[in-house]
Amino acid sequence: MTLASRRVLPVLFLGVLMAALDIAIVGPALPAIREHFGLDERAVAWVFNVFVLCNLIGLPLMTRLSDVHGRRTVYLADVALFAAGALIVALAPNVTAMLIGRALQGLGASGIFPVASAVVGDLFPPEQRGRTLGIIGAVFGLAFILGPMIGGILLLFGWRWLFVVSLPLAAVVFLWSLRVLPDTRAAEELPLDVQGMGVLGTLLVLLALGVNRIEAGAVAASLASARVWPLLLGAAVLVPVFVAVERRAAAPLLRPALLHSRQVRLAALFAVGAGLTEASFVFIPGLAIAAFGVTKSAASFMLLPLVVAVALGSPVAGRLLDRVGSRRVIQAGTGLMAAGLLGVGLAGTTRLGFYAGTVAIGLGLSCLLGSALSYILLTEARVAERTVAQGVVTLFISIGQLLGGAMIGAVVASAGAGAEGYQAAFRVIGAVAAGLLLATAGLKRRADELATARAHDEAKPHADAAP
Repeated sequence: MTLASRRVLPVLFLGVLMAALDIAIVGPALPAIREHFGLDERAVAWVFNVFVLCNLIGLPLMTRLSDVHGRRTVYLADVALFAAGALIVALAPNVTAMLIGRALQGLGASGIFPVASAVVGDLFPPEQRGRTLGIIGAVFGLAFILGPMIGGILLLFGWRWLFVVSLPLAAVVFLWSLRVLPDTRAAEELPLDVQGMGVLGTLLVLLALGVNRIEAGAVAASLASARVWPLLLGAAVLVPVFVAVERRAAAPLLRPALLHSRQVRLAALFAVGAGLTEASFVFIPGLAIAAFGVTKSAASFMLLPLVVAVALGSPVAGRLLDRVGSRRVIQAGTGLMAAGLLGVGLAGTTRLGFYAGTVAIGLGLSCLLGSALSYILLTEARVAERTVAQGVVTLFISIGQLLGGAMIGAVVASAGAGAEGYQAAFRVIGAVAAGLLLATAGLKRRADELATARAHDEAKPHADAAP
């Protein structure tokens, strides 16, 4: 590792930590925000949803801009955008201002991790990139451990401080990046897929709004109402439009041919399930307050067993992948996830059931997020499209997060804002996870998976580049 690399790595680490901490501490803030502005669960869910939506739309935009205008320029812009959004949220006099701030935070955060990954590719030799990305990736586990603790402490002073805390960290990252970050860019300048981003963004907004308006106690009647079906129909109509746009695009957001593989389609499905479950993290403090009568600050600490389970389970799942393959790891993870979600949904006011369920959720999610799904995409994709393939995981996890936030908000609002409403939402997502467990039967066995990986690795470069 060169001196320049050693100087750059800490600032990349801090930048990703800043963005990841926002996701980890927004959960403890939601009950206080709901109470402060007098919102219901359906409305407060958009404090999370608008961040995820703008993060998803901004991902391809920021990645492409970093190639065209330079890594440092876009990284600095993303950090500044994130800080501006945090300041607007901290000072927000009403919900509209808060959602604008959250949208800016989502756009800024969308570029921080991918630009950091691109800098690693620019500065580090191939034999050091994996462990370096591993160091940066470990930030997410650290953030989900620190987030509830920081949230619990800062909530004692008011929910706005959970967003103020980002500002000094953003200032340090900005000034440090200005000094040490190289302004490298890709040699080939590819056009932005503006049409694709526009269609995908509209599709996701319609889908999230439609799901958010469904009444859990009257699903059929909700789907037939004019408040819901036009939105869902519009989202469905835009799916083939998006596919057609991507087929014509010079640099598509998502290469349609990649989804011809059943393994990739299944990985995308599991990524949506992982995103749905990840979205449930945000609502666990609200459930703890309603079910156990704890304070907002104490509720944030009740997330710790879950996030510790994620942090401890992730390296174990990574090692198991090399021994037993992705099928068994994903089967174990999906089973644990379903059991944990249903356990939390059926725990009532039993703390033992609540904690056992959250630990199972964390262990299950550690098997799906990152390593196992990325492993499938690396196995199935040709060498020339491995970067595009990794984007599939991020895209569908984000879609799952968006749907999860809207779904949980809708179920809680329609089933009642008390403990029963939250638990009903966890039972719904648990049922989805149980359905995903059946889908794991379609994954390749270890021997077939290894054969596919070897075939792609041994293929000649020109074959990999062929359409």
